[in-house]
Amino acid sequence: MFIGYARVSTTSQNLNLQLDALKNAGCEKIYQDQMSGMLSNRPALDKLLNELRKDDVL
Repeated sequence: MFIGYARVSTTSQNLNLQLDALKNAGCEKIYQDQMSGMLSNRPALDKLLNELRKDDVL
């Protein structure tokens, strides 16, 4: 499965360009985080890494 991850570091930034690019690249599942770049906590990335399986493409 092709899996994508998108992140922006402020609420004023927009994920749409990243999401469109990931969809166009064939990603079947996309995880996204929208939070400060100062924080190392990225819940969607943690979830993605826990759900990643053999033969998945990130």
